[in-house]
Amino acid sequence: MEYECIIFEKKQSVATIALNRPKVLNAMNKQMWREIQSALDDAGRDPAVKVVVFTGTGRAFSTGADLKESKERTLEQYRDYLEALQEGSRRIIRFEKPTIAAINGYAIGSGYELALACDIRLATTEAKIGSPEAKVASSVTGGAFRLVQDLIGPGKARELLYTGEYIDGRQAEAIGLVNYAVAPDKLMDKTLELAEKIAENSLFSLKMIKKGLNMALGEVSLEALMDFEIEACLACVSTADRQEALDKFHGRKKQ
Repeated sequence: MEYECIIFEKKQSVATIALNRPKVLNAMNKQMWREIQSALDDAGRDPAVKVVVFTGTGRAFSTGADLKESKERTLEQYRDYLEALQEGSRRIIRFEKPTIAAINGYAIGSGYELALACDIRLATTEAKIGSPEAKVASSVTGGAFRLVQDLIGPGKARELLYTGEYIDGRQAEAIGLVNYAVAPDKLMDKTLELAEKIAENSLFSLKMIKKGLNMALGEVSLEALMDFEIEACLACVSTADRQEALDKFHGRKKQ
């Protein structure tokens, strides 16, 4: 597939999806969501890819929905767009490989929600992050009602959603919304360093761990989760990766 709204690259074990509509601060339209889905399909099929990184080109990660496009939509067209958005968010949340958002500038509305859907978030110290929906008579999407509360707790989540105020990268790190806030020129270096550290590990184990973490968020009971943990461990220790890891471990002990 040829991409118009994203740049998709694969280098060794890391795939990068860069939102690429810089003239409109990477505002999101239906085409962008379709391209994200296609890139994820590619990364999911490729056994060499272990981690997917999302970022943006220019001054923004994404400023959210393309309001110019949304102004001209009928309600039926709006529903169609929202369903595409939700399916894209579900795809990221449930993507079986680890995902990282590198927030290089504005991450607002559905752009912010895309970052929330990722497993790990990094941001520049000057990034502007938030949900302005209450200020423009809209509401949040992308599972944000749950994802934000899981990350920062219900009180802080409600404050940010009710006020519609933005926070910078430093504030986001302080409340646990992002894992790291770094200088703008260090963002991709730090992100790729983390991605490569994750990619050193067994892909099968990463998939099992991610599946278990998602289940633990409340999709299943504790009993079902603990049953899954047994099956996941047995599946992992049955792989060739497990034997290689044990051989390496015992080799280090003998030195």
